[in-house]
Amino acid sequence: MIPPGDNAIKELTRFIYDSPTLENPTAQSLSEKAIVCPQNDTVDEINTMVLGMTSGNSKTYLSTDSINPRAGCHGDIDLLYPTEYLAMLNFNGLPPHELELKVNVPVILIRNINQTSGLCNGTRMIVTQLLSRVIEAQIMTGTAIGRRVYIPRITLTHVDEQLPFTFKRKQFPLKLCYAMTINKSQGQSLNKIGIYLPEPVFGHGQLYVALSRATSPQSLKILFVPNANAPLKEIDDALANN
Repeated sequence: MIPPGDNAIKELTRFIYDSPTLENPTAQSLSEKAIVCPQNDTVDEINTMVLGMTSGNSKTYLSTDSINPRAGCHGDIDLLYPTEYLAMLNFNGLPPHELELKVNVPVILIRNINQTSGLCNGTRMIVTQLLSRVIEAQIMTGTAIGRRVYIPRITLTHVDEQLPFTFKRKQFPLKLCYAMTINKSQGQSLNKIGIYLPEPVFGHGQLYVALSRATSPQSLKILFVPNANAPLKEIDDALANN
């Protein structure tokens, strides 16, 4: 375990993504490493941080967002929810409005596109070209490792009963994948894995999923941030029980 501290998250990141990996990334090296966290918000923070540690020019793709009012809703929905507001919305299962990428960074597919070609939800890839209309990538995991693929923009829909509209976002169905949620990591074996727990896991079963991704004890580092509601003893007990 890495002791909590001001530089703890950087220490965890450097253990997983050392200088050779960041300076000369390959599909092989990136496919064997990941940081896993319970929450999407934490995953996004780590991905942004690691992307800033890499060299090369980045390209940002902006989504096109729109809404369809739900039946029975009154008022001018378009005036109440302008495009600037829609761009700020982030929902689980949708890519961000601003998707910042670089060549040779790892990404994860968040929608099924073509299962026969290996383009399934959860497939990890390395970016090889950033084009205006498509993103070229090489598959790193799954049934089609090594295949070059082209990812287009698609329209993704989010329905929430608490919202007076159906939300639509046209964007590349990708997210950065230096870090991923514990749920997304299921089924993968990693030669280096960092488990970052800024808050407690949802249960011992989720912690077991994270721990079992490691291929050896030497390949595993855990950073747990204790707080008043979750003393360090809880993580020790969870580790002992799993």
